[in-house]
Amino acid sequence: MPKMNVKKGDQVEVLSGKDKGTRGEVLRALPSEGKVVVEGVAIVKRHTKPTQANQQGGIVEKEAAIDVSNVALVCPSCGKATRVGHDHNAEGKKVRVCKKCGAQF
Repeated sequence: MPKMNVKKGDQVEVLSGKDKGTRGEVLRALPSEGKVVVEGVAIVKRHTKPTQANQQGGIVEKEAAIDVSNVALVCPSCGKATRVGHDHNAEGKKVRVCKKCGAQF
């Protein structure tokens, strides 16, 4: 599995599926599975039993993981969904670069 270009806290746009065009924040990145959990996207219903933490139980709506290939990173400077390149900054640290405007993030 190749390295993922999205991290927790990034803004992404969904490229395909029932939530196409939706933007949201990455809540969790699952690099071993090649999936991400995006806020407000792929909502599923889970039937849960009452536990010590959740005494009510019942039907809970939560976000499901979607494949990382179905999301594109939103550039913080130009605000567009873009592909990601890599470059080195002044300190020699590897950084992500927007393919549309060239901004580093």
